[in-house]
Amino acid sequence: MPRADSYESIGDIEKAAIFMIAIGAVAASKVYQYLNEDDIEQLSAAIAKVQNVPSSRIHSVNEEYHNMILAQKYISVGGLNYAHEILEAALGTDKALEIVNRVQLTLEVKGFSVLEDVDTTQLLAFLQKEHPQTIALVLSQLKPTQAASLISELSPVVQVDVMHRIASMERVQPDTLKAVEKVLESHIDFAQSTSKFGGVKVCAEILNMVGQRFEKNILTGIAKADNELATKIKNLMFVFEDILRLDDRAIQKVLKEVDNKELALALKACSDELREKILGNMSKRAADIIKEEMEYMGPVRLKEVETVQQHIIDVIRRLEEQGEIYVSAGLDEDTLI
Repeated sequence: MPRADSYESIGDIEKAAIFMIAIGAVAASKVYQYLNEDDIEQLSAAIAKVQNVPSSRIHSVNEEYHNMILAQKYISVGGLNYAHEILEAALGTDKALEIVNRVQLTLEVKGFSVLEDVDTTQLLAFLQKEHPQTIALVLSQLKPTQAASLISELSPVVQVDVMHRIASMERVQPDTLKAVEKVLESHIDFAQSTSKFGGVKVCAEILNMVGQRFEKNILTGIAKADNELATKIKNLMFVFEDILRLDDRAIQKVLKEVDNKELALALKACSDELREKILGNMSKRAADIIKEEMEYMGPVRLKEVETVQQHIIDVIRRLEEQGEIYVSAGLDEDTLI
């Protein structure tokens, strides 16, 4: 049994705290950018408790982290066996095995992110057989684009039910997670008594990607059950028609980033008010070209229109994130019907 003051008695969180202190405030602040709020809270508390650390212990912590970084590098080049051989030659069998095992644990995929690599068809086949709560749990952990692709393949009734559950979801007990555990290739970390999932923001992000055909039905269905919740979701969303909320300067900046053919296709399925506002922010010659392009292309598939409209929405989001334009926060409640 290790002595209380031995290096082996130090926990991982304390080692991390010592390492963060050792690398200095500037480097530590960059590390913080890759941590979630819970990790930051725990690590900060541990840092605050660190006192009078001997130089030998700091050296041991730095050496351990250095060896783990080397192990990750070797694993990426030649796999676990290669990493073990290199480290064994340098550090001995026991130490090499310990380091490789620790690194292997850090490289394991946690939670539901493993599902991002699962074929969409296979995942859809699984979800269609599951309870809406299970579907909601899985979709809330996927990237919005992937979740939107899957939700669009479900029946309208299930779409409403699932998105309502996602928006209402806050914390999920471990027992609920067991329903989807069988589809994961690595175990979920159940160390916390509850895990944070879903929420209004996640629901809005998915609906932003799902397309107008499904979005309206889902929001209307949620509004019937919980109009306040539906309003919160809508307020976090930005759909193509919401370009009406942008001022003329912002629209002009967006138009500089959009191809004329894409714009013409996007305007094939929008309100007259929006079409006039967009064309009104172009020169007469440019507006005439867009009108001619719209007439020339004839009938188009709604899915194609939604794709280019989503691209324009992505442009708007990017410009907003860059501080180039400002998007007002949400719509009035009476716009949701």
